[in-house]
Amino acid sequence: MDNMNSVSIAIAWCLAWGNERQPQFDISVLQQMREALNHENNEREVPKKVSSLVDAVRELEKLDKPENFPKTLDSLRELTEKHCILWKSKIGLVYGGATKIKQYVFEESKLPDIRGASGLLDRINLIDLPAFFNVIPKSDRHNYTIQCGQTKKWLNASFPNEPNLTDALIPELIIYSTGGNILAFCPAAFVDDLANAIEKRYTEETLTANSCAVGETFRVIETRLGLLQDNIAETFWLEKYQKEYQNTIIEAYFGKIDDLSKIENTFKKHKSFNELTTKLVIRFNQRRSGNESENRPTRRYPAMFETHPYLRRDETGKRSAIAHINELTGQPYLSETLIRKRRVGDRAKTGISETPEWYKYYQDTGLKWEAGIIDSWLDKFEDFLVQNSEQYQAYYGNNHNQKKEIKIPQSLTQLSRVSNGYVAYIYADGNNMSGFIQNIRTPEEYQQFSQDIENATKYAVYQALAYNLQPRKIKGISEPQSKIKDGDLVHPFEIITIGGDDILLIVPADKALQIAKMIGEQFENILLDEVPISGVEIKGEYKVQEKLLHPNKFHRFSKTIPEHYQCQLSMSTGVLITAYNTPIYYAEELVTQLLKSAKKYAKILKYTDFLTNKQISYYGGTVDFFTMKSVTMISSSIGELRKQTLTFDKLKLYAAPYTLPELDKFLISLQALQKAEFPKSQLYQIRSFLERGRRTASLNYYYFRNRLNKGQDTLKANFEDTWCTAKTNKGNIAPWMWNLEEEIYETIWREMVDLFHLIKFSDIKSQQASQQEINP
Repeated sequence: MDNMNSVSIAIAWCLAWGNERQPQFDISVLQQMREALNHENNEREVPKKVSSLVDAVRELEKLDKPENFPKTLDSLRELTEKHCILWKSKIGLVYGGATKIKQYVFEESKLPDIRGASGLLDRINLIDLPAFFNVIPKSDRHNYTIQCGQTKKWLNASFPNEPNLTDALIPELIIYSTGGNILAFCPAAFVDDLANAIEKRYTEETLTANSCAVGETFRVIETRLGLLQDNIAETFWLEKYQKEYQNTIIEAYFGKIDDLSKIENTFKKHKSFNELTTKLVIRFNQRRSGNESENRPTRRYPAMFETHPYLRRDETGKRSAIAHINELTGQPYLSETLIRKRRVGDRAKTGISETPEWYKYYQDTGLKWEAGIIDSWLDKFEDFLVQNSEQYQAYYGNNHNQKKEIKIPQSLTQLSRVSNGYVAYIYADGNNMSGFIQNIRTPEEYQQFSQDIENATKYAVYQALAYNLQPRKIKGISEPQSKIKDGDLVHPFEIITIGGDDILLIVPADKALQIAKMIGEQFENILLDEVPISGVEIKGEYKVQEKLLHPNKFHRFSKTIPEHYQCQLSMSTGVLITAYNTPIYYAEELVTQLLKSAKKYAKILKYTDFLTNKQISYYGGTVDFFTMKSVTMISSSIGELRKQTLTFDKLKLYAAPYTLPELDKFLISLQALQKAEFPKSQLYQIRSFLERGRRTASLNYYYFRNRLNKGQDTLKANFEDTWCTAKTNKGNIAPWMWNLEEEIYETIWREMVDLFHLIKFSDIKSQQASQQEINP
């Protein structure tokens, strides 16, 4: 007998368990079945008691083949009668995770608390919830056996019915547990308990983070054929869809059909496992909004901690403080929620650290909570470097011997001391994810897709950091309680979160755009399997089938780029470059605005091929960035600022957002401007003339450019000839470019001037890990 994949083993387990809480066979029989199906050499036999159920799962797998899909209602009825086990047996499906994540993570402005909040959510999603299913993470760095055992003990104590949840759950039931969410099968009778356990775990560990979980039972055959009616004759099937596909209600559910040849494929895409997950997502949104769930406690009333007007509040001002920590920088007042964040943030620095004295004191007074093992993002990044020698050398270089001495910045102030007092927030999110998921038909494809996206996102970040950053020396530290002193080497970045297709980083301002560009490029390259990563295999097919024949139609520069295949999925990114003292909650709000702007730009990049009358879409990544040199620079939103102060009649004094190829050319232009050694006064004078009109700005630009002592040819080739060629003749209109779509002149000059003294360049192919000493 051939080995089963994990999803089929999960379905076989639920079939063998049955629809009731008590298993229909002894648990030892189920374990023997699981071991036999998992065994690599097929040397173990499936127990005869459950062999018929395993055969039924084999028949279920055959429905994945297009030719076996029932095309008529009669063939569907015959299928349910032939495989009555698949029709009568139920299986549970649970979906849940954290909600309002940024509200919890950015509740406090200090970097250790933000790091701790993110680390605690990651621990719950990646360690605790899989431990429900008897998963013990494999790690060369940590041993999770005791911690996962404690989690299972908590689960069984919280839901003490017999048999226990941990008896009913096995690792194969998990479809995915990444990106802050979990999707998993379970025996039908345990759906509500498992959903309740997910919500309870988040609440008990974080106290204040929001979470939501929902579950539903489905017929086993529905995991392949979508939702079916109890009376199979009443099921809306392909025959009826072919007659009523133009009905407005039908169109709202299945989508509009323009090509009649696509009717059958459209129906098959919807009548699949995807229809089950869609139902769960709808129920998830309803429960998150406060609606009642049958047989489950309400989550309408989130956790609240009362305060008193005469009691000291914590750093957030929302809860009563229970601790005054004199040993920490700033001598903060902390509530229990913040104590947990601070403890996890402290442990995230090294994975396992000695319990600090201040925490021991509060443990002695009754605070019994412990953080457990926290596998920090820096640990994971270093594991990646160890496995990939080229990236290891690019990042550490000559600092290899000092590796153990490299420290982690404890505040944005310290992080800014390696980049002239400026930091950059990078917030990236995937494009076209929901559209791609709509074409996923089976649980196996969901599992594969989730793993591929996790790998592409994670390793794109790691590569961008490795190639663009190196440990740096810090200078200008004046905090007496800080463990970091002048001259110490530090890792010059902070990974707030990498979850699913979401990325949030804080990096030095001088490398922000290079990092953002490489993340977007590598995300696509990894999914297209063009970048080999040690130990990683991309299993899905993400290439757009037709080659992009006219790529320059999507980009505003005049340099020709070759025809190429696109990736169906990409990253849009917002980058905010700002002073270190910008309130972090404010910076997060602004970088979110930039991300939305970049995603909006990606959606409108289309053109119509007049030869085929076919609309061609741009699938690549986009980046929007903004440089904010003072906190009071923006009173409302970045969009309003650009509209009111940077847009005039037929003139737009900025060009963002950019496609990734445009950002590459922008950086080349900026580097050429730096090499030309434009006098600072002239740079800003040309910028000030932009709003006086197109001709005035052009006249001043050409006047000052012709007076340069060096770099004229480079600037002409990489700025004027790249961006500023006229559309109706062979001349240049520098520093402007004509936007045909908007019928407006726009310029990259203002953005280049804003970044002129902030962005630094180095050849990533030959960069050496020099110890940079940068004054604050």
